[in-house]
Amino acid sequence: MPAGAIIYNKSGHVARITLNRPEANNVINQELAQEMAEICQGINQDDDVYVVVISGAGDKAFCSGAEGAKLNVAAAVAGIDRPVIAAINGEALGEGLELVLSCDIRLASDKARFGLPQIGSGVIPMNGGTQRLPRLIGKGKALELILTGEIIDAEEAFKIGLVSKVIPADKLDSEVEALAQKMAGQAPVSLRFVKEAVNKGMDITLEQGLRLEADLYFLLHTTADRTEGIKAFLEKRPPQFKGK
Repeated sequence: MPAGAIIYNKSGHVARITLNRPEANNVINQELAQEMAEICQGINQDDDVYVVVISGAGDKAFCSGAEGAKLNVAAAVAGIDRPVIAAINGEALGEGLELVLSCDIRLASDKARFGLPQIGSGVIPMNGGTQRLPRLIGKGKALELILTGEIIDAEEAFKIGLVSKVIPADKLDSEVEALAQKMAGQAPVSLRFVKEAVNKGMDITLEQGLRLEADLYFLLHTTADRTEGIKAFLEKRPPQFKGK
């Protein structure tokens, strides 16, 4: 795909989405939002994509907010039914942090900073910040960050559970790539079902969640990948999953 507001490419079952407005700190505009919506829709229709990585171009910002975008980029990313890794190479502020929150796994550069400063402009987060942040780090800390508009560094983000790992800036890409490839080596249907079970389970009772988990588990037994997994184990070889 020609480089526009987003650079999109695929290799080894991993799709990479790069916000490509480094001169504007990768701020989301209408062009970027539209491209993101189209790319996310395409990923869900592409059986060759097992894992998605989202990052920002340049070395300063992952995404520092939004300007005039009418589409909800975070909602588009949250709608991807494959695991999504955020490679947070710099500032993730406002709508940028809301985009981060819509991803499944978050790895941060040691230069990254995070915040939802919208309250300073007399508004509140509107792309999921008030809902996804408390679910991730707890109500009290989320309220503190949103009500003060405080911007925190990567180490603080790790301490409160906002990111799962902080990595030296020059090693972020290689560590994210290693994680993405490791996940892409798993059975793709299982990857999707794990994401579905965890995400849906957060909004239902434990009993309902356990039933959902069991239903998805038994459904996997009807797939060719499950048969391949058993054969590979018995034959002591790496499985060759095909997503079927």
